[in-house]
Amino acid sequence: MKKSQLPPLPDYFQKTIDFCEDVTPVEILQLAQNELLQWDWNTWKTLGTLTYQEGKWTLNDILQHLIDSTWIFAYRALCYSRGEKLHLPVYDEDEYARNASANHRNPDDLVFELNLLYSSTIALFKSFDHEKLVRTGMSFKGEYSVASIAFIIAGHQRRHFKTLQERYSHLLDPNLLNNSTSEVNV
Repeated sequence: MKKSQLPPLPDYFQKTIDFCEDVTPVEILQLAQNELLQWDWNTWKTLGTLTYQEGKWTLNDILQHLIDSTWIFAYRALCYSRGEKLHLPVYDEDEYARNASANHRNPDDLVFELNLLYSSTIALFKSFDHEKLVRTGMSFKGEYSVASIAFIIAGHQRRHFKTLQERYSHLLDPNLLNNSTSEVNV
């Protein structure tokens, strides 16, 4: 099953999966994991706690948010694949961010955790046959399938990486951006 074969999604999620290619759920998660590992974290972590505007998330807050959201969506995929009929609860991403204490963590540790989470999520999606991938469940923005969750996870990361590039890159030392090609070691 590829992205083009997904049933219609609520608009909120459609905008997120539009960041994804027309590949399988496992392939999009692998692409997202590769993008995570290829991102120039050594340069980006020089941001520290700088933000482009007061009240916006730091790099660590964004990474922690990606971790939290991936955990939550992977859980939803598991629940829906197993036939869960209950409407799964909403989570308040801002409240999670306030309570995560992400700025007390090392960015390398956050990237390491997200990488492990991708590996686990990929293994979970590899376990789903077609019947499980097309199962749907209900959550705060409507009904969506197990397969669509892989694209939501990957598109969500891409959306935040785009925000980093568009709104945070001017805060970086231009010399670091031009001279750095290193990858984070995880």
